[in-house]
Parts: sequence; C-alpha cells; structure tokens
Amino acid sequence: MNQSIPSLSSLPAPAKGVTHYDYIFTGTGCAALSLLLRLLAHPQLQHKSVLLIDEQLKNQNDRTWCFWEKEAGFFEPIVHHRWQQLQFTGNSGKQLFLTAPYTYKMIKGADFYAHAFAVVLQSKAVVCALQAQVQNICYNNQGAEVKVADVCYTANYVFNSIPSFNLSSLAKQPKQLYPLVQHFKGWVITTSQPAFDVSTAVFMDFDVPQNVGTAFVYLLPMANNKALVEYTFFNRQPLPPNAYDTLLQQYLQNRGVNEYQIEETEIGAIPMTNRVFAPANNNLIHLGTAGGQTKASSGFTFQFIQKHSEAIVQLLANHRHPVVAPGFFQKRFALYDAVLLQVLWHNRLEGKAIFSNILAKQSIQTLFRFLDNETTLLEEVAIMHSVPTNIFLRAAIKEIAN
Repeated sequence: MNQSIPSLSSLPAPAKGVTHYDYIFTGTGCAALSLLLRLLAHPQLQHKSVLLIDEQLKNQNDRTWCFWEKEAGFFEPIVHHRWQQLQFTGNSGKQLFLTAPYTYKMIKGADFYAHAFAVVLQSKAVVCALQAQVQNICYNNQGAEVKVADVCYTANYVFNSIPSFNLSSLAKQPKQLYPLVQHFKGWVITTSQPAFDVSTAVFMDFDVPQNVGTAFVYLLPMANNKALVEYTFFNRQPLPPNAYDTLLQQYLQNRGVNEYQIEETEIGAIPMTNRVFAPANNNLIHLGTAGGQTKASSGFTFQFIQKHSEAIVQLLANHRHPVVAPGFFQKRFALYDAVLLQVLWHNRLEGKAIFSNILAKQSIQTLFRFLDNETTLLEEVAIMHSVPTNIFLRAAIKEIAN
C-alpha cells in the first residue's frame, strides 16, 4: 500500500503528558470512523479532543461494504460502483429486479479508510492516534479509562468497537442462543476477455451446494472483465481456509470463467446471533458489531452503523448521554431475527427456500425495507405469509416464551 495514502500513522501521537481526551475510540473500523467524521462535521462537536487506538494502521483493502440507498449518502464520494439491477437465483431460477428508487452501492475498505483519515487531517480538531493493543477498559458514570502499554488514558466517553470489550454479560440474554456465523471469502478477479454484465449485480446466487448450511454467492461486476465474487455461508462455524478457494474455483468454472487473475482477496466472519449486545456500560459506548449494529438475520451492518452514528451525534450535540435505545415498536425486528435464526439453527427450512419464497411474492424494495428494519406491520404480515406459516409461527411462539 502506498505510504502516502492517509492511515492511522498519519495522525500525531499523543503529546507527552497528555492523557485525557473528550473522546477515545478503541478500534478504528467502519463504526468508529463513521462516527468520528460526523463529529468533525458538527459545529458543536468539531472542537473536541479525540484519541484513536487500534492495532492496525487501517491502510489495507480488508473488506467491502455493500448497501442500498435512495439518495446520495454521507459517503457518496467514495462509492466504488453502483447498480440499479440485481439478480437473484433461488428455487425458481434466475430473477431480475430493478431496484429504483434504491441504488445498490459498493464501498471498498481501502477507499473508506483513506477518505476518513484525509478528512481528519484536513480538520482543525485535535485528533491523535496510537497504533497499539488495548489492554483494558474501565468505566463509571463520570467517564472511562483505557489502558495501553501500561499507560492509562481517560475520556468523558470511550467509543468502543472491539467486541471483546463489550461486557454484555451485564445484559439479559435469551434462554436459547443461536450463535450462527456468516463467513465468507471473496476474490476480485480480472479476465482477459469480457465475462460479466456490468449493469447487473448478483445479489444472491443460491445455485450452489447447500449441504453444509445456507450458502450463496455474490458477484459484483465493476467492469466487463472485473468482478468481486464472494462465497458466503450462514452456519455454525467457518470452513478450513483452502475450502473457500476450491468452492470459488468451482463456481467460476461452472459459469465458464476459467482464466482469470486474482487481484485482491478478502475473508471474514460476522456473528449472526440473538445474543444481546449491551449498547453501553455507563460512559463506555459500544459501536458497530460490538454495539449490536449487525443485523442478526442477514449480517448487514453498514447502514445500521450510519443511523447509529447520526443518532449519537444528535444526542451529544444536545448534551445528552449518547445511548441509542430501540423504540418499543422497533423491538419487533429483534423477534423476527431470532425467529429466522431459530429456523436455520434447527434446520427446519433451508435459507435458500426462505429467501426464494419471499422474493417470489415480494418486491426487492420490500425486502430492502425489511432488512433495514423500516417496513410497516402490513408489509411484515405479507412477508410472513410468503414463508411456511406452520414453521415460522411455531418458532415465533417459542421465541416469545424464551
């Protein structure tokens, strides 16, 4: 990676003897940087002192975020590619969906990090950084403390996105947990000849073996000879590393793509669980997956992070404690997620059949709203009627009693 590209190391280290900041961020991934940029953009908050702490420099293309929006979003300048037509392949074969008024968008991790650190460097705020491992985080109702290399740094608020520091044992957990994992490996490949329809993104291709759990492939063409192809599973544990390579090779071969160069690789695992993540422990505020912003039934996180960041900024600007609690009616989506996880955990119905049934009867726009937790009750009833009622009703009754 070009050393001139902004990264964590581009920021100044803490001044000698300075150990207190308005805000400390432990972890500097998507959630932390999304919130930080909004803080720097807000007139009432842009003067705050900030310390960023992460083991990694955040200068690698380690992940790709895909999401949908109706309008230009906060990170529109770094959207790498856009599609307004999606392909879904399930039990009824291939289906094409026009996404308007939504646009399906892709942001590359390296572009996101470089953009975020460039904005920080151009701001007038006091933002310092440490490339180091967080040893411990302590908190009370007056502030929080982070220990790094035996030095203690204090802050009015610590915004944490490191999952292991979310003390969610303090949160009441369901009696039955379903700790599924969304795990994946993707390649950005280039071919010598045109091989892809750049106008259409493959949203989910379930035309792959389902013998080890729910499995599908994303294929996101960026040019007629360049695409991100990603093999994804929803099940209980990741595969051996080389297993993904074999599956990706087979997928491409089955579709007539035999000669290609692998330009980039990404691999990851996202928790899909009904576990309750505490939003905060006093003045230790949790972000991203650590703060429960990953949708349990799909793994989608990016847009939930953006909504969460906006809400935190509004609370801070109004001098309120920045804990964003879901409204009473919003809690129903946690029930829907838990029901789906239960069905998948006990293998009562394949994920392929679930998504196929929904998209055979509902529009892609309705599915987007449902995955965004933005549907109406009437739309949710229609979605429920799209799947086998006997299976999902029993699961729902069990979850309500859980």
